[in-house]
Amino acid sequence: MSKRAKQVGIAGAAVGVVAAGLATAFAVERVLVRRSISAPGDPYADEPFGDQPFDHEMTVTAADGTELHVEIVEPRSEPEEPRPTIVFVHGFALDMGTFYFQRQALTERGDHRLVFYDQPGHGRSSRLQSGDYDIAALGKSLAAVLDAAVPDGHILLVGHSMGGMTIMAFAEEYPEWFGERVTGVVLMSTSAGLIDKTKLGIPSLVARASAPFFPLWGKAAHLGGSRIDRARVVSSDLAWLLTRRYGFGEPKPSPSLVTFVENMNSRTSVETLTKYLRTLYTHNRFPALSALRGTPVLVIVGTRDYLTPVTHSEEILRYLPDAELVKVANSGHVVMLEKADEVNAALMPFLEKIS
Repeated sequence: MSKRAKQVGIAGAAVGVVAAGLATAFAVERVLVRRSISAPGDPYADEPFGDQPFDHEMTVTAADGTELHVEIVEPRSEPEEPRPTIVFVHGFALDMGTFYFQRQALTERGDHRLVFYDQPGHGRSSRLQSGDYDIAALGKSLAAVLDAAVPDGHILLVGHSMGGMTIMAFAEEYPEWFGERVTGVVLMSTSAGLIDKTKLGIPSLVARASAPFFPLWGKAAHLGGSRIDRARVVSSDLAWLLTRRYGFGEPKPSPSLVTFVENMNSRTSVETLTKYLRTLYTHNRFPALSALRGTPVLVIVGTRDYLTPVTHSEEILRYLPDAELVKVANSGHVVMLEKADEVNAALMPFLEKIS
C-alpha cells in the first residue's frame, strides 16, 4: 500500500471515529430536535426568512474566476449630504442572508445605499474550479465588487467572521482605500489570526490530529462531495444541534433562527467547505490592521462566541486602540442574528458618526 493511500485510510478512519463520537455525544439531544423546533414562544416563528427585496442585481467576476452574485438596495430618499454606501461581507458557510435584520432595518431607514454579495462558493455565487480558496483572493474579490458596484463615493465595510478576515486581506492589498474611499469599518465576530487557537470550535485534540489531513479531505470531497452532501441531509438533526450549540449563545435560542442559519450551512457544499479549511486555519492579518488606523472601526462580538471568542476581538483592539469594542451579552457567533436589536443599536450611531 502506498504512503498516500495509507494517509487517506488513516484520515478516513479519523473522520469516522470523530463522527461516531459526535453522534454518540449528541444522541440524547438529537431525539429532542423536533420537539425543540415546535416549541411555543418562538419570537421568529412567523418571520419570512429568505430572499429580501433589492433594486438591482449584478454578477461580478472575482479575481479567482468565480462569478459573484451581488444585490443592491438604493436609498429611498436623498440625504442633504452624501452618505457612504454600506457593503456587507458574510462569513464561512453562510451567505448574504447573514445580515437579514441589518438589511431590514437599513432598508426601512432608506437613507443609505446597501450592497450585499455572496462570497465565492457560497449562496448564489459560483464555486472555485480548481485549487483551494485563499483569504488574500477573497480580499481581491471584495475589490472587484467595490469596483463594479461602488465606483465612487465613500464606503462603510461590514464584515462578519470570514467576512471580517476578507476586509483585513483587502486592507493588506489595498491600504490606499482606507481614509479615502473607505471611511468606516465594522468587524463582527472575527479574528485577525488566532483561529488555530480555537480550531473553529472543534475539540483541540481532534483539530490537532486533523490539521495534516486538510488537503486530503479536500481531495476526498472533490471525488465524493455529492455523497457526503447527501449524508449531511440524512444527519440534518445533528447538524441543527451543532448549529445551535456553536452558533448561538442563549441556551434556548429561537428555533426558527437556528433553522435559518442551518439552511445557509447546508447549502454550502462540502467541497467548498474543505477548500476553505487551510486558509482559515493559517489566516494571519495582524499586520494588515495597520491600514485601518485612522479609519473609524467598530468591533462587535458576543460574549459566548466559541468560534471567534472575545479574546480575538480584544487582540484586534491591541492593534487598533482607537477602535470601539461592543460586547453583546449572551450571544454566540451569529451575533447579528441572535441579538439583532443590540447589534443595530451599536451600528446606527456608528453610521451617524462616519456619515
